[in-house]
Amino acid sequence: HDVKRLDPRVVLLLCFISSAACNTFAFTEEPSDRAVKADSYCSRILRAQSNRKEVNNEFRLRVEGDPESYQPGSTYRVSLTASSPSYFRGFTLIATREGAEGDRDEDYAGNFQIIDEEETQFMTNCPPAVTESTPRRRTSIQVFWTAPPSGTGCVLLKASIVQKRIIYFQDEGALTKRMCEKESLYGDSTDRPLLDCCACGTAKYRVTFYGNWSEKIHPKDYPRRANHWSALIGASHSKNYVLWEYGGTASEGVKQVAELGSPVKMEEEIRQKGDDVLTVIKMKAQWPAWQPLNVRAAPSAEFSVDRTRHLMSFLTMMGPSPDWNVGLSAEDLCTKECGWAQKVVQDLIPWDAGTDGGVSYESPNKPTLPQDKIRPLTSLDHPQSPFYDPEGGAITPVARVMVERIARKGEQCNIVPDNVDDIVADIAQEEKEEDDTPETCIYSNWSPWSACSSATCEKGKRMRQRMLKAQLDLSVPCPHTQDFEPCMGPGCSDEDASTCMMSEWITWSPCSASCGTGTRSRERYVKQFPDDGSVCTLPTEETENCVVNEDCLPSSCLVTEWAEWDVCSATCGLGMKRRERMVKMPPADGSICGAEVLEVEKCMMPECHTIPCLLTPWSEWSDCSVTCGKGLRTRQRILKSPAELGECTEELEQVEKCMLPECPIDCSLSEWTEWSECNKSCGKGHTIRTRIVKLEPQFGGDPCSQTVQRKKCKVRRCTRGQGNSEEKRRRKEQREKQRGKQGRAEGATEHPGCRMRPWSSWTECTKLCGGGIQERLMSIKQKFKTVQLSSCKDRKEIRACNVHPC
Repeated sequence: HDVKRLDPRVVLLLCFISSAACNTFAFTEEPSDRAVKADSYCSRILRAQSNRKEVNNEFRLRVEGDPESYQPGSTYRVSLTASSPSYFRGFTLIATREGAEGDRDEDYAGNFQIIDEEETQFMTNCPPAVTESTPRRRTSIQVFWTAPPSGTGCVLLKASIVQKRIIYFQDEGALTKRMCEKESLYGDSTDRPLLDCCACGTAKYRVTFYGNWSEKIHPKDYPRRANHWSALIGASHSKNYVLWEYGGTASEGVKQVAELGSPVKMEEEIRQKGDDVLTVIKMKAQWPAWQPLNVRAAPSAEFSVDRTRHLMSFLTMMGPSPDWNVGLSAEDLCTKECGWAQKVVQDLIPWDAGTDGGVSYESPNKPTLPQDKIRPLTSLDHPQSPFYDPEGGAITPVARVMVERIARKGEQCNIVPDNVDDIVADIAQEEKEEDDTPETCIYSNWSPWSACSSATCEKGKRMRQRMLKAQLDLSVPCPHTQDFEPCMGPGCSDEDASTCMMSEWITWSPCSASCGTGTRSRERYVKQFPDDGSVCTLPTEETENCVVNEDCLPSSCLVTEWAEWDVCSATCGLGMKRRERMVKMPPADGSICGAEVLEVEKCMMPECHTIPCLLTPWSEWSDCSVTCGKGLRTRQRILKSPAELGECTEELEQVEKCMLPECPIDCSLSEWTEWSECNKSCGKGHTIRTRIVKLEPQFGGDPCSQTVQRKKCKVRRCTRGQGNSEEKRRRKEQREKQRGKQGRAEGATEHPGCRMRPWSSWTECTKLCGGGIQERLMSIKQKFKTVQLSSCKDRKEIRACNVHPC
C-alpha cells in the first residue's frame, strides 16, 4: 500500500497502466482557470510529463531512420525500447504540436496506427494517445505514426515509462523526439492532393523511371538471374479514383501487378473509370532490373492532366518478390497558385501490397488471408528480409521517378509564365493562309493544333492559340488569340465512325546495336474498338533498321562496359574481388568472342584481430515466466569489446523452457437438476436432485462435493386409526399373496374403501448416469359406494436411479 503515498500525477499515470490501481483512489485537484476540456486525461498527461522529470537512459523513443524532419502525410515506424536487462510494464505515447498545452483537439499532431493489438491499444480516456493492452514485463513496442498535413510545424513525440512503481518522464532526452516539417524540394508540387484544382487549360508531362535496384547498392540476397521491373501501369485521374494508397486494400488489378507483374487487369480497371481518367500511362518491362544508361535508356511515357484530372499514380513490380512494388499514389501536379508543377522528383522505396506473406525475394507463395493493408517496407520487418537492418535505419531507395512538364495548352490562369519554355514562341513556320488581321496588331505565329477534346468518334473540337505581342493603334481592335475547329478522335472520320481508334505512336526505342546495324521499334495501342464488333487490323508495332557507328568492324565482338568491382570476399585480411561484363553481340562470322568477360584480383582489408569480441559472463537465469506448468526463462550477457575489433556473432541472449509443478485442476460439476416429485402420495416422504461430475480433480485440485441431495417432503396427512392399521394388514397380505403366486399377472390389492390394481413395473431411468428418476403407478380397480373421495386415489412412487458419475 505504499503506492497510496505517491504524487496524484503519478497515480494518474498508474491508472493508465492498471485499471485496478484507479479504483483505490479518488482524484481531487485544485480548481483551474482553464476550460473544462483542459482538465481532460490528455491534458493531464502533458502536465504530468512537463512537471516531472527522471533522467534515465535505459529507455529510448525512436523513429525509424532517425529522421530530423517529417514529410507531411508520410508514415513512420515508432518504437519504444528498454536496454537489457531493463524492462517496463506500462507506457504512454502521445504526439503534439510543439508548445501545445493539450487543451484542444488541434494540439495533437498526426495519427498513430496499432501494429500488434495484443501489445498496444488506444487510451480509452485519451484517444490520441497509445498505451499497452495488458500490463506485463516487456522490452519494446512498435506503432506506426502518420505525420500531420503541411503547415503543422514542429511536432513532439513524447513517452512515459512505468517500471514497477516508478514513472519516468522526459521532455528533453531519450523519451522525447522532436521533428519539424520537411521543406519541399520543388515548391508545392509534392504536397498532398488539393481538394480542388484551380488551374486552367491542360498540361502535358513526361514521366521517366530510373531503376536503382542493383546488386551493388542492395547486395543482400540480390537475385542475380531473374531480377527485373515489370511493365509499368498508371494513369492521370481525378480525386474520385484511387489506383492504390498506403493504408488501403489492393484491388485485383493491383494484386496481379504486385504478385505476377501483369498490368492487364490493372489497365482494365483503369479504363472502366471513364471520365475519372484522362490518360493511361504504360511502360515496358525492364530485364535485367539495372543497366547503365549508356547501355539502356531509362523508360519514359507522356500523359496529360486537366483541372478535374490533375493527379498521377503508377506502380511497377520488383521481380522476383512476394508482392513488392514501387510507385506514386495520387501525386498532385496542380499548384496552389492555379498553375501546373514544373518538375517532381521522388526517390522510391518498396511497399508491400498485403496479399502475400513472403519475407524474401524468392519466398514461396504464401497468400495473406484476409488481405493486409498496403504499407511501406521497413528495415525491421523480418531478419530474413533483404532490407533488414537491426539498427532500424532507412531503406536505401530502389528507384527514382522524374515527372517533367513539357507543354501547356489552352488559356492559363496564372498568366506569369514559369520559364521561357512556357511562352508560346515563334517556332512554327509562317503560315501562308490569308487573314484580315489589322497591320496594327502584331501576333506570334499560331501554335500547333491541340489534341481533339473527344477521345472517341464523337465530334469534339481542337484549339490553337497565338499571343498578341503589340497593339500599335489602341483605337483599332485586335481579333481573337484563340482559334477552334471541329474534330474527332484519332482514327475516326466523318464518313466512317466504325474504324479503330488508335493511340499516337510512342517514341522509337534505342537501337539494338551500339555498333553497326541494328533494329528499333515503336508501339501504339487500340483506344477503342469498332462499334460493329469487328477486329482492328491496324498495326500496333513498327520495326525499322538503325545504324550506329558505320565504321565499326562487323566481325568484331561487342561487349558492355565493365561493371563495378564486387565487394571483397574477406571482411579482414587478404581476399578476392571480381567484376564482369557481358557479350552484347558475338562476331558476325560466327567465331568465338575472345574478349575477357571476367576479371579477378586480390584485395586487402584491415588486419584481422585474434580476439573478435569480449563478452561478460552470462547473467543468472530469470524466473520462469509462469507460476505453474510450462514456461520460458532467459539470460543475457553484454558485449564489452569495442566496435573497431570487428563484428561479433556471439549470441547475447538465450531462452530455454522451464517446468514448474503442474497447475492444480479443481473438480468441475454440472448444475443441479430440478427437485423430483415426492416419493409418497401422503404422509412424510422425500424428494431428490442430482448433478454430474464434468471434470475430475487433478494435481491437488479441490475435490468433488456431493452429487445427490435428498430432502423431506409432506404431501398430505394420511388417515389414522383402524383404517390405517387395516390398510397395513391388507398390504402385508397382498405382498404375501404376490410372493406365493410367483408371477401371477393379476391380483387384487385392497385399500380402505376401494380395491386397487397391482403396482406397475418401474419405468426406465430418465438418465443413463449422473442420477436419474424412476416411477411406478397403482390404479383403482373398484371403489365402494361408502368410501370417501379423499381415501381412494391412484398412487405413484418415485426413486433415484443410475446415480454413478458419467
